[in-house]
Parts: sequence; C-alpha cells; structure tokens
Amino acid sequence: MLAFCSVASALDYQIEANIRYDKYPETVLDILQPSAPTLGNRPGVIVIHGGGWVQGDKEGMLDSFCLPFIRHGFVVANVEYRLAKAGPAPAAVTDVLQAAQWFLDHAAKYKVDPNRILVSGASAGGHLALMVGMTPAVKIAGVIDFFGIADVADQLAGPNAREYAAQWIPEQPNRLELAHRMSPATYVRKGLPPILALHGDADPLVPYEQSVNLIKAIRSAGGDAELITVPGGKHGFTLQEMDELWPQIFKWLKKHKISN
Repeated sequence: MLAFCSVASALDYQIEANIRYDKYPETVLDILQPSAPTLGNRPGVIVIHGGGWVQGDKEGMLDSFCLPFIRHGFVVANVEYRLAKAGPAPAAVTDVLQAAQWFLDHAAKYKVDPNRILVSGASAGGHLALMVGMTPAVKIAGVIDFFGIADVADQLAGPNAREYAAQWIPEQPNRLELAHRMSPATYVRKGLPPILALHGDADPLVPYEQSVNLIKAIRSAGGDAELITVPGGKHGFTLQEMDELWPQIFKWLKKHKISN
C-alpha cells in the first residue's frame, strides 16, 4: 500500500506499509521516503523499535525516530519483528537480520545507496540495531544505538535483572550461553562499522555502564565508536534532549560520509 502523507512541519513523504520480509505475521516493515524526486541514490536507515523484546511497535517510532531521517533525505525501513510471546530469543535477532538483508536486496528499487545503509534503534531496538551491525551476517555502514542493551546476561541475573529479559530468554538449558550469543558485547572485534551510542547517565532500566563498557571495548579493539552521554537522561529522552541530539547525530553521519 502506497500512501502520501503531509505533517505539520510541511514534510511530505510517502509510505509503503506492511511489506512482508519473512514468513511470520509479525515480519513486516514500512518503507518511508521523501516525496521529492531524487537524481541520485539516497542514504538508507533501518529503524527498530524497543519495548524490552516484549512490547512496542514500529508505529511508535515514526515521529521521533523516522521523520528526522526523512527530513535529511533518507529512505527509512521501519521494522516490525516477533516479540517474546510470538517467539522468544533468538527470534527478534533473526528477524531484524532478515529485514536488513531484505532492505539491502531491495536497495535499487527504492533508490538507496547500498553502501550508505545504517541501522538505528532505541532500548531493545538499540540492542537489535547493534546485533545487525556487529554480527558478520549483513554489511552495514553504521549503527546509531539509543540506550540499547549491550549485555543481555546482565539483565537476566543480579542487580540489573529485568522481567522483560526473563520473558525473552526464559529458563532453559544453556540459558546464559544463549544470553551471551544475543549480546552485542560478545561481538566486539576490529573491523566493525562505526557505532554511535547515546545513553542517559541516570537510566533506571538499562545501565549507562553497558554503553560505556561497549564503546570502550570497541575502541580498545581498534574500532570506531563514540558515546554521547545525556546528563541526567532517563530511559527515553525528552523532546528537548532529542532536539539537542539530532544535530550531533547528523554531524556524525556526515563525518562518516553516510548522510548527504
């Protein structure tokens, strides 16, 4: 379904909604792109929603996470995936990897430069974005991670244990081994795409230290990684905080020759 939308900011874009990228009812994505024609290929971004792998939907990402990219000339793939009730780990990771591959395979159709596709997400979506960028399965130009989980095992047991993590990786044999396999921290190595993490230092759900440790480890391995700390930032940034962050994000993207 192709639709044309106009929002209050006079941003015109078109959306092709609920395209199937895999066989499950949940495995659909929306393609959003500026309505204005383009002569060359545009950069692309895969956007992944959060919700602790147990809730949330792609529609919740539209205003705060998709439209800023469209304003800068990106084609957006806004992704839905199986939540824990429909498929516990590793289903969500499998799905977003499949969605990323689909977007790469269909880059020409949507006039997307396959060498300028990044992946972004918030919370559990930040975790999934990191998994897409850090596992060797898909070639990605960069990752923008908003307060994502870098160490899943840390959220299964101990002081940082969270119910959503227990639902995503329920009790089973080799549970911690699976948690490590699902953790971006496991895939730190040289040769990763550039990674930008944004995390509030007062996050009550996903410890700020997870992003600090991940970025430090990637840099120690010789990788290109940067952390923007939001002082007093909680789990989910205010509109004012986001307004201050976007110029820094697009400066980072320009530096890495991903944004126009």
